[in-house]
Amino acid sequence: MNAQRTLRRPISCAGIGLHSGKKVTLSLKPAPSDFGIRFRRSDLGGLEVPAYVGHVGGIDHATGLTRDAVNVDTVEHLLAALVSLGVDNVVVELNSPEVPIMDGSAAPFIYLIHEAGIKRLPAARRYMKILRPLSLTRGDKRIAVYPSDHFKVTYSIAFDHPMLRHQSRTIRLGEDAFVDEIAPARTFCFLKEVEWMRQRNLALGGSLENAIVIGDTGVLNNSLRFDDEFVRHKILDVIGDMALVGHPLIGHLVAHRGGHALHTEFAAMVLQETDAWTLVEMPVDAPVHIPTAAAALTDASAVN
Repeated sequence: MNAQRTLRRPISCAGIGLHSGKKVTLSLKPAPSDFGIRFRRSDLGGLEVPAYVGHVGGIDHATGLTRDAVNVDTVEHLLAALVSLGVDNVVVELNSPEVPIMDGSAAPFIYLIHEAGIKRLPAARRYMKILRPLSLTRGDKRIAVYPSDHFKVTYSIAFDHPMLRHQSRTIRLGEDAFVDEIAPARTFCFLKEVEWMRQRNLALGGSLENAIVIGDTGVLNNSLRFDDEFVRHKILDVIGDMALVGHPLIGHLVAHRGGHALHTEFAAMVLQETDAWTLVEMPVDAPVHIPTAAAALTDASAVN
């Protein structure tokens, strides 16, 4: 995990934008060391916007990026998948202004990345190691980060609803923990909010296939993937939003009743407090290729 990574080969998928309701094709393409994660709009002649908090341009029920004439919305689930699998450098090409929602979680993006395969690059990865606590409070919402030897997230939520009065979870994040415990958690909304959002041209592509919808007495979907799927999804969101600092974190992130606005404001604040963190590199081994999922299955069959 100490070397920078990119994808082994390009891969594409198609889907619907959660808020725009528009069909979109997404392609993930390899990129060189120190390129970072950049969103490219093929329908705008290849204009790009880097995944960086300085380009946050919209936070209405999702995180959006904008630079000059290009904008890309709902980037958080894909960003969480990329950074949690250690993909530092990639072109995310879209032919529409919104990343497809897929099933409302990060699991389909994990599948895409595994199918493409991951390649280590010769350059060292730079981690943002937190040196002193930082916090931000907005009303009853709070987010903070504390020094730690690992990347860990504690999140708690509380809503005026019998199903969601309080949920809390702490998890030390690594690739396996993210894939198994966080990536499958889907986005959620309350049924009473759906009509309000659609009147504002939001959630136009939403359905029970890509979001958990919560009614007065329970969820409209057949079942939950986890008993606490709601707070797990908030952890997914904050991982994706904090990826906009541009480096993987080494620290303990703690949030209560947060959302995209609070997450991204805090990401910008962390970058400004330059004495609260340092960038660290670790030794890099010789570059190796991590096989695609299909190749891994072939190798396993050969062994057996």
